[in-house]
Amino acid sequence: MGSQYEGMLKLLETDPEVFEAILSEMERQNETLNLIASENYASEAVLTACGQPMSNKYAEGYPARRYYGGCEHVDKVEMLAIERAKGLFGAEHANVQPHSGTQANMAVYFAVLKPGDVLLSMHLGHGGHLSHGAEVSFSGQLYRAVHYSVRRDTETIDYDDVAKKAREFKPKLIITGYSAYPRTIDFALFREICDEVGAYLLADIAHIAGLVAAGVHPSPIPYAHFVTLTTHKTLRGPRGAIILCQERFADLIDRSVFPFMQGGPMMHIIAAKAVCLKEAMTQRFKEEQRQTVENAKALAEELMSNGLRLVTGGTDNHILLVDLRPFSITGRDAEAWLAEAGIIVNRNSIPYDERPPTIASGIRIGTATVTTRGMRTEHMRLIGKWIAEVLREPTESVISRVRSQVRELCSSFPVYGEWIAHMRSLKLSLELSRGKASE
Repeated sequence: MGSQYEGMLKLLETDPEVFEAILSEMERQNETLNLIASENYASEAVLTACGQPMSNKYAEGYPARRYYGGCEHVDKVEMLAIERAKGLFGAEHANVQPHSGTQANMAVYFAVLKPGDVLLSMHLGHGGHLSHGAEVSFSGQLYRAVHYSVRRDTETIDYDDVAKKAREFKPKLIITGYSAYPRTIDFALFREICDEVGAYLLADIAHIAGLVAAGVHPSPIPYAHFVTLTTHKTLRGPRGAIILCQERFADLIDRSVFPFMQGGPMMHIIAAKAVCLKEAMTQRFKEEQRQTVENAKALAEELMSNGLRLVTGGTDNHILLVDLRPFSITGRDAEAWLAEAGIIVNRNSIPYDERPPTIASGIRIGTATVTTRGMRTEHMRLIGKWIAEVLREPTESVISRVRSQVRELCSSFPVYGEWIAHMRSLKLSLELSRGKASE
């Protein structure tokens, strides 16, 4: 904590407003239950790697092929990240430079598609992602996006619909991997469909990358031509992304990232990616990913036992999608009421939702963050009970009681507790010194 302590002292002295905002955010994370499925808590080692002098270095190009001098040390870091990504996922090639999952997907599109080409992906309202061809995204405006859906009866991927539309529209790229889908994906079947129509397969495993790395979800590597992932969700690293592909596509992908799409990579973030990939190789990480899934199943059972309906009737991964229509409330209201109680979720459309996404008929819940904090299945049952209580009776008395219970639980599983204590101490010391100076 020494260097972090000194750094925060300098920040406090230089910009107390930013210091105060960071401290408040850390306290918010510490005192609330974060059930946002796309978030997690990076380790202090990852956060330290994010805030170090490699941030100063321009390194356009790739290791040993830079357009700037003085890259010998950042080359080592990027090679570590590349080799660890390849080893962890069993991939032939890795590009660790994309700044986000959307940019990783963008690089794949630019590598194999031309404007106007057809791509086939899950409908946004059924669990897909904006970057998979949504009308408001570049992907839906540059390319001709066709969408498959989930079945009305099971709410799971309609593979017959995927095959039918693939044969009809002859897409050049088919995308699997989703932002709000709680079930296992059959990558092998997707590859069969791709081979039948001559399409490339892109597996966007941004949400399930940590589960795949730990072997608790099937891997797309044997089947997909391209795999994209973010490092800040279940992989528990810094905000950023990675592209994995077969060796025959390596040059195509690398040129699509740089120089076509990006300039200088963020070397401090690549260093942090290397750290999180090393952490993901540990037995502890594997056990935590298994626990994440067990926690999701326990939370699902508790919610259903309290009368809530889950899309698909449960979960195979870390995501739960709650259908609020039986409670006659909206996702927007549920999100707000739960936030008042210290439980952070996000409103989310459910399949065949008649409400607009800004209101939505569901909420999305994830168990990655609470698992990282050390919570187990017995705690999920408490959380599920509290969620149901708030949604059934969102009165001030119920919300206040649940908020108190949430804070008590969170106090037993602190996030960055030592760091927060140091920052509070720094703030108090500065206030005391200023008080004495004014006497």
